Amino acid sequence: MVQDDDEADDETIPLHTDESAKNRDVPSSAALPIIRPALGRQQSISDRAKNAMQGYLNHFLGNISIVNSPEVCKFLEVSKLSFSPEYGPKLKEEYVMVKHLPKIPRDNDSRKCCMSGCFSCCNDNWQKVWAVLKPGFLALLADPFDTQPLDIIVFDVLPASDRNGDGRLSLASEVKERNPLRHSFKVTCGIRSIRIRVKSSSKGKDWVAAINDAGLRPPEGWCHPHRYGSFAPPRGLNEDGSQAQWFIDGRAAFEAIATSIEDAKAEIYICGWWLCPELYLRRPFSDHASSRVDSLLEAKAKQGVQIYILLYKEVALALKINSVYSKRKLLSIHENVRVLRYPDHFSTGIYLWSHHEKLVIVDNHVSFIGGLDLCFGRYDTSEHKVGDSPPKIWPGKDYYNPRESEPNSWEDTMKDELEREKYPRMPWHDVHCALWGPPCRDIARHFVQRWNYAKRSKAPYEQAIPLLMPQHHMVIPHYLGGSREIQIESSNTDNYKLIKRQGSFSSSSLDHDIPLLLPREPGELNTLDGDPKLNGVSSFSHHLDKPSRVSSGLPFSFRKAKSEASGSDTPMKGFVDDIDSVHYREKMSLDRVAHVDLQNTDPAWWETQERGDQGGFEDESGQVGPRASCRCQVIRSVSQWSAGTSQTEESIHNAYCSLIEKAEYFIYIENQFFISGLSGDEMIRNRVLEALYRRIMRAYNDKKSFRVIIVIPLLPGFQGGLDDSGAASVRAIMHWQYRTICRGQDSILHNLYGLLGLRIHDYISFYGLRSYGRLSASGPVATSQVYVHSKIMIVDDCTTLIGSANINDRSLLGARDSEIGVVIEDREFVSSYMDGKPWKAGKFSLTLRLSLWAEHLGLKAGEVNQIMDPVIESTYKDIWMATAKTNTTIYQDVFCCVPNDLIHSRVAFRQSLAFWKEKIGHTTIDLGIAQDKIESYHNGDIKHTDPLDRLASVRGHLVSFPLEFMCQENLRPAFNESEYYASQVFH
Repeated sequence: MVQDDDEADDETIPLHTDESAKNRDVPSSAALPIIRPALGRQQSISDRAKNAMQGYLNHFLGNISIVNSPEVCKFLEVSKLSFSPEYGPKLKEEYVMVKHLPKIPRDNDSRKCCMSGCFSCCNDNWQKVWAVLKPGFLALLADPFDTQPLDIIVFDVLPASDRNGDGRLSLASEVKERNPLRHSFKVTCGIRSIRIRVKSSSKGKDWVAAINDAGLRPPEGWCHPHRYGSFAPPRGLNEDGSQAQWFIDGRAAFEAIATSIEDAKAEIYICGWWLCPELYLRRPFSDHASSRVDSLLEAKAKQGVQIYILLYKEVALALKINSVYSKRKLLSIHENVRVLRYPDHFSTGIYLWSHHEKLVIVDNHVSFIGGLDLCFGRYDTSEHKVGDSPPKIWPGKDYYNPRESEPNSWEDTMKDELEREKYPRMPWHDVHCALWGPPCRDIARHFVQRWNYAKRSKAPYEQAIPLLMPQHHMVIPHYLGGSREIQIESSNTDNYKLIKRQGSFSSSSLDHDIPLLLPREPGELNTLDGDPKLNGVSSFSHHLDKPSRVSSGLPFSFRKAKSEASGSDTPMKGFVDDIDSVHYREKMSLDRVAHVDLQNTDPAWWETQERGDQGGFEDESGQVGPRASCRCQVIRSVSQWSAGTSQTEESIHNAYCSLIEKAEYFIYIENQFFISGLSGDEMIRNRVLEALYRRIMRAYNDKKSFRVIIVIPLLPGFQGGLDDSGAASVRAIMHWQYRTICRGQDSILHNLYGLLGLRIHDYISFYGLRSYGRLSASGPVATSQVYVHSKIMIVDDCTTLIGSANINDRSLLGARDSEIGVVIEDREFVSSYMDGKPWKAGKFSLTLRLSLWAEHLGLKAGEVNQIMDPVIESTYKDIWMATAKTNTTIYQDVFCCVPNDLIHSRVAFRQSLAFWKEKIGHTTIDLGIAQDKIESYHNGDIKHTDPLDRLASVRGHLVSFPLEFMCQENLRPAFNESEYYASQVFH
């Protein structure tokens, strides 16, 4: 009996009768001139046969028409994806049958898949596809010559056990068919399961074994969790090219992002909570019209670069970010720009949670993550100016202060929302990060997972929106051949190197004649297809002669790297057994202390070091860090609703708690929110606060110095006065934050005070940022909080966590907002001090902290060495705490601005607001306008002082966080306020 699938397998491959087939050498004739002379010269039959076969195959595969035939592809089990190094090594490929796909158009649709219509496979929608197994995914293609997958399963963490408790689930497993002549297996990952039919039981077993092995092979092992429960393994354990570079505030980050977009060659991924197409990435905006996001993307799209943008689809009644307008505007740019909004609230039932990642990934080569969306209000510098009249830096609605007013429409972007002469903008403080090497690919993999999940949900049958394939970080060795030389030179960065390759093909061959067996380097783009719009593969030929871009006269430049380290992967055991072990941590700590050469320690090294010294971005403002080799691990918060995963991942939460527990001397945190709970707290479920409490208590019991410094916004960045009836959301966030910090039985200060007493602030303290300035040449002097939007934690000047996640349940529990972040552990160390002792500090972490503190404290060049040691009292108390106290006092004298420790109730707030409005005539929602002259009493006389004279004593932007503000009020929403019924939204 002949199995119907066997017949279908042969029948569906067409026999070529075109002109190229006629010109092929007959294999036997091609072999004879090689085999016959060889028969008499070899010493043994096996040697003669071996050499004859080698010569035969070399001659055989040297014929382009033969190599590119479907028959050979099927026989050799190769395709266009087989040896593409960007997707990893070739594992297993062949024709299989699937049922779940829509009808695949063929060259001859009238020809059936079987010899007879009576076979069931012709009638039950089974179709033949080419399956390609790679280390990170299983792709289904229409045929070996396609590069666009019909479907793809991206491997991800599997459940720890099945329902029967029989151990971790398998990625693939055999399926018993009713018909004994049929053989199937299923592949299950995330919330998807597909069934695949093969020709024999042995083939099914081979596929199951190969797929399960691919999902578990180190170092990725995508199907089981890594450290912190992350989907991604630790990178940089050896010289694999893992590098990182930090950026402080919008100007530095946006310049680097603009430069990378301009240098894009193949594809750009963008993912954001909010994206404004009209945002200028360079300022003054009048001098940089081409730096608008839509202009940058249009220029690249016209060059064939494929652009994929994921936007958060907001609940319009709750947020005014108008993603519909952004999508419509972006789609009008060019057909190479694809945009998806997600989630659909009604179909998914997701109304309360958001996609909160901020990602830009260029060519799978460099990725940007952190707190900055590409939207209005985010561009800023270390000066944090409050005014811009006439507009030079912030045009139209980019002059942004959500405390005063949120625009109802974003379409007329050049029209001011605020009256610049009367209201300050709200300065924006943020931290962003660039990653190169394997961590960049891991972030791109996260984007691909989310894109594919959104595509299946929103546009499953839309051909213009393709499924994406995650790239692998391996590099396949060169193909060594004999006559044809391919030269590709890129003007981008170190990953795009001059490649010279020789192949056994005639020089007259066109690009589409390059055989499938010719691998490419990761920096070389796929040029097998002439259409620049196919699946993110752009035609590269028009870039070859293009000179490299030179950033002359700009504050940052993208310089060519000296070298790009590469090496084989290290198995995960090396990390799990060593890096997380107590012995390893103690050894690293001793190394950092004992190996400092005191004679060579230069406290002023910070002032003279070269920024961007390893090929990254650079500037002279101190807002861009060095590009440093690091150990990096990508962490995230995702679940079924946000990424289609079967497991809820909260690796960001786990990383926070683990890093806090292992801290030795010092923790520095900047975050937009600080809402967390102690053990036993049933309302707040994340345990960052518990980890801090335990670590402080351990230091107190051990009688060791330990500092925790936390910088957060002075007020939530939402519209509404603190006493307004419509500002319940502002008060709700204040309630949960004060509940975490200092009010009630569940706050950390309350619990520590009973044990530490007045020494509590030796261990932990809270701060905010504030700025001031004149709104215009003749306008009033105004102040505003500097809105802290960064999401970072620096531990012992050696480890840094950067990402999009806030410290609250929304961001950290995994099943709520989706987030992305990275743990960066330094591999390059510099001489420093910690708690008065010599210390090896990490290059990335130390430079980031010093730059942040220099900005916050207003330190001048040459003064940074004063804060090298963050633990000793001369830094912590005499500089940091003293500066915050002095600045707070001055702002209170000049503005009486809120929040402050003198206003304890809403009644007191109303009285203060009414008093200053009557006295000044106009003030801001948070009392941010100064009098023309400040009245003070001196020796019984009234003295009038210019407010700017008094403010001249302010150093930097650091102020104390007002722990007593509204302490007599219950700020939690009342039962008659809608916020009462959705309290989890605010924490």
